[in-house]
Amino acid sequence: MKTDPKRAAWRKSSHSGGNGGDCVEVANLTPVVGVRDSKDPDAGHLSLARDQFAALIHTLRNDTV
Repeated sequence: MKTDPKRAAWRKSSHSGGNGGDCVEVANLTPVVGVRDSKDPDAGHLSLARDQFAALIHTLRNDTV
C-alpha cells in the first residue's frame, strides 16, 4: 500500500542547520522515499526508488557530484 505524503512522518536531515538555511526532509512513502524542501512542504516532493535514494546519499557523502 502506498503511503499518503500528507500523513507521512517527514524527518529533517541531521545536517540541516537551524538558521533557516537549506533544509531537506525525507519520508518513507512506501514503496518510494520522498524528499522535499522543509521551508516549503506544500510545494511537493520528489519520489525516489530506494536504490536511487541510496545512490543520491552515496554521492552526497562521497562528494562525487
